[in-house]
Amino acid sequence: MSILVTGATGRVGRHVVDQLVKRGASVRVLTRDPSKAQFPASVDVVQGDLLDIDALRTAFDGVSTLFLLNAVTGDEFTQAIITLNVAREAGVKRVVYLSVLHADRFVNVPHFAVKSGAEQMLKQMGFSATILRATYFIDNEHMIKDVVLNHGVYPMPIGSKGVAMIDTRDIAEVAAIELIHRDQSPATLPIETINLVGPDTLTGTDVAAIWSDVLGRPVAYGGDDPAGFEQNMASFMPTWMAYEMRLMAERYVSDGMLPEAGDVERLTKLLGRPLRSYRGFISDITTTAA
Repeated sequence: MSILVTGATGRVGRHVVDQLVKRGASVRVLTRDPSKAQFPASVDVVQGDLLDIDALRTAFDGVSTLFLLNAVTGDEFTQAIITLNVAREAGVKRVVYLSVLHADRFVNVPHFAVKSGAEQMLKQMGFSATILRATYFIDNEHMIKDVVLNHGVYPMPIGSKGVAMIDTRDIAEVAAIELIHRDQSPATLPIETINLVGPDTLTGTDVAAIWSDVLGRPVAYGGDDPAGFEQNMASFMPTWMAYEMRLMAERYVSDGMLPEAGDVERLTKLLGRPLRSYRGFISDITTTAA
């Protein structure tokens, strides 16, 4: 039996595949374009997407456990619910689902609400699932690196409450550990939720200070301006997505994205090592840029 990975060519999914292969798991991936799937020969590749029912049925044949990752798209909820229904039809009840921290609270943000709905399906339809609620990805900073380097401004409006950003490599390793744990368990395991957070809870000012320190020159925080952020995002992405990013930023500013007591310690124990830090990530990408 195999573990099926969706979103396998993305920032998280490709690391999940690597971690599973490293641990000796039998892995299958579902991808729209197999030519872009640069995986070891041992990985079984099925062409298709989460709205292609025939491809989904093919992908689930002989699969025991699912890693479900949905990209932020206009039909994300449909993709998630259809995939879980086809999984259930195929007898696949063991799932690791990549959700988002505060999915149940930030319900005005579309992709948070979507993930809350998928979590409810997992809980109500008899799945044996680990729900991974991830904070903001540190890796998103690739998108704003040039702004920081060229203009000396950190543009993400993350506010003064704090966001515990996490490295996607840490997300993927936890996902692989949980996938294998569920896949190999002789018994059906209960639903479990794990908050995926970084080791440090940082404000906009904190983040700008880290960039300043790493670069050796001043970097200013651009301020708490989700409306301006939306306007900038709309210059290179669909306007609905830019608006959604604004709604998310507004919740960062008003609420933050804070870990619960014990989250960092739990992840450190699960991984057997410290979590990757924001400072370390920024040092790496700026060294590469140089």
